[in-house]
Amino acid sequence: MTDMAKDFPTAAPQPQRLDFNTPALQRRRRRRAFEDRLARWYVSIGGLAVLGAITLIFFYLAQVVLPMFQGAELNVHGEPQRPAWLADQGEALLLAVEEQNQVAMRLDTRGQVRFFEVDGEKRLLGQAALPIPEGAEILSLGRDQPGSNRLVLGLSNGQVLVVGHSYRVTYPDNRKTITPSIDYPYGEAPIQLDPQGRPLQKVAMNVGNDGLLLAGSTGNQVLALELSREENLLSGETTLSERRLELPQLAEPVKALLIDPRQLWLYVINGRSTADVFDLRQQTPNGRYKLLADPQAEVTEVAALLGGISLMVGDSTGGIQQWFMARGEAGPELKNIRGFQLNGSPIVQILPEERRKGFVALDAAGNLGVFHSTAHRTLLIEPVADAAAQAALSPRADRLLVESAGRLQGFELDNPHPEISWSALWSKVWYESYDEPKYIWQSTSANSDFEPKLSLSPLTFGTLKAAFYAMLLAAPMAICAAIYTAYFMAPAMRTKVKPVIELMEALPTVILGFFAGLFLAPYVEAHLPGIFSLLLLTPLGILAAAYGWSRLPESIRLRVPDGWEAALLIPVILAVGALALGMSGHLENWFFGGDMRLWLSNDLGIPFDQRNALVVGLAMGFAVIPNIYSIAEDAVFSVPKSLTLGSLALGATPWQTLTRVVILTASPGIFSALMIGLGRAVGETMIVLMATGNTPIMDINIFEGLRTLAANVAVEMPESEVGSSHYRVLFLAALVLLSFTFIMNTAAEMIRTRLRKKYASL
Repeated sequence: MTDMAKDFPTAAPQPQRLDFNTPALQRRRRRRAFEDRLARWYVSIGGLAVLGAITLIFFYLAQVVLPMFQGAELNVHGEPQRPAWLADQGEALLLAVEEQNQVAMRLDTRGQVRFFEVDGEKRLLGQAALPIPEGAEILSLGRDQPGSNRLVLGLSNGQVLVVGHSYRVTYPDNRKTITPSIDYPYGEAPIQLDPQGRPLQKVAMNVGNDGLLLAGSTGNQVLALELSREENLLSGETTLSERRLELPQLAEPVKALLIDPRQLWLYVINGRSTADVFDLRQQTPNGRYKLLADPQAEVTEVAALLGGISLMVGDSTGGIQQWFMARGEAGPELKNIRGFQLNGSPIVQILPEERRKGFVALDAAGNLGVFHSTAHRTLLIEPVADAAAQAALSPRADRLLVESAGRLQGFELDNPHPEISWSALWSKVWYESYDEPKYIWQSTSANSDFEPKLSLSPLTFGTLKAAFYAMLLAAPMAICAAIYTAYFMAPAMRTKVKPVIELMEALPTVILGFFAGLFLAPYVEAHLPGIFSLLLLTPLGILAAAYGWSRLPESIRLRVPDGWEAALLIPVILAVGALALGMSGHLENWFFGGDMRLWLSNDLGIPFDQRNALVVGLAMGFAVIPNIYSIAEDAVFSVPKSLTLGSLALGATPWQTLTRVVILTASPGIFSALMIGLGRAVGETMIVLMATGNTPIMDINIFEGLRTLAANVAVEMPESEVGSSHYRVLFLAALVLLSFTFIMNTAAEMIRTRLRKKYASL
């Protein structure tokens, strides 16, 4: 018993009490609490900094974009002046301001030209008398196209005088000096336009490649004269050859004459509101058009916009209509494009800008309106005089000079971005020389008469088109691969497959774009039947291989460990790919006459571009797959094993467990993966920049090219002038991308939260 008592003591030893209040443990607890607070503050400050940075980017983009949508501003420049030299002058025929806004010109009905200062007291700088024949007087005036300083004066004896005013800039004693002068490009002797010597009530002129074309009217008779200048190469002498154009007589008196800059059309405004258009090459009428719908209204002023293609027709009700020649059912027709409204008073003057498709209009009550034709925008309506006035607009469209009741008043016009409007950015616009309204992005041209076409619709469409085709390829492959890797694949194989796929994300997109543009695009073009056969035969080959594998004896199938079956598909996919691409030439000969591209273009009417959306979908889909796969695979793999094992224990098959438990539980993560992949596809730059033709067109055709917002910003931002409309529209494109990403991520987060709440009980 004694020995047993020693072996089995009757009382257990008392446990030692731990002291949690020792100085060491207290210091450790304080240190951990401090580290927790520091980490919490660090994460909070980092998150707020990210949000603040995004907010600052948003406001910076908005600050650059908003000035485009502000109207024009007119400010009085100096005091009204009544210079002494103006007191005894005749009625003003023309006012003009030179490029530097320092010298102005005034031409009156007596043929007297006065040059004077634009600013200050309007001091007289020089004067000249035009060589008007004795006994003749000036009855009419016509101007060449906007931007030209050439004029034609119609005289009472049937003659015309072609005059130009020029301004020479010199720097004597390092001081800028502008010397105005009058020149006569076709000689000081007037040209006889009407052989009968009748008064010319209206005149027009145009200087083109074929020479000088003059037109004039005597009542309801229209006269036209073509002058060609020929130079003798040996003597250097220049001679003028004349050719008169025979035009029919009109029924009503002529109100205005305008000549197309290509010397194709002569526009004759006659009667109350009728326009007769003559084909100058055929010397035949094109048609008669009614310019105003209101029978009580009449045309009061007509002017041509920059380039001479558009006619701006002002009427007695204060309306202004834009017309130009466009192709119709029976050939070229004069069509009414858009209209503007000033006030209720008749339009007395229309001044086109010399560098943009904008114009300024004055009415009989002294109201001034600033408009832009293509943007269909009214930027300003403001009174500048108490009654009818004569005005001049500077070549830069930033200075206005108004003469009214013997006084001269200067104005500063601030109108930096008239060509931008919501309709011009997002709606179809009918541009000059186009047959119908269209969405067009064409920001630059070598022609000085060019108007920028800044529609963001084709760029936005191209962005969504590229993302759609990329996601069409990437989403099914990435999601299915993620589900198989996380749910069916053996762990040992998963540890090898997942890092390899994630490593694809490290491949620079510029390399992918370079590969797609130089190799993939021509290869796809040469193997179109094989590419489509590959897309069709690959899933069929996988299903056939799976069916054949299921028919094999168990003794063979059990030799492959669970989760390693996917390795058997590698030779199957390679064989299917080799078969599809190897048969491409034979398929092309059998079904498409030897050239599938020509078959698509000629037989189906589907345009084909080598660098197209199919190439973008293949290349960008390859780049997007790792993003979607990695996040979706983590979401599926993170589903608790207890849910999977519980479902299997209750009798569900692995497939039922996958579709009804695993995927539903992982759906928030899968949806987030898709949204992140879509965001990557929308913002991708280098692949679409190098793998597409960069053509901003709106066509869902998979064989056509495209241009995205991001690629457009990358291409054109280095070429844009800082602060210009083009520059700000590019910032607007960046703002659209940022807004789209923000809206898409916000919607994705809301949907993900709802999915998480819905399936949280599983």
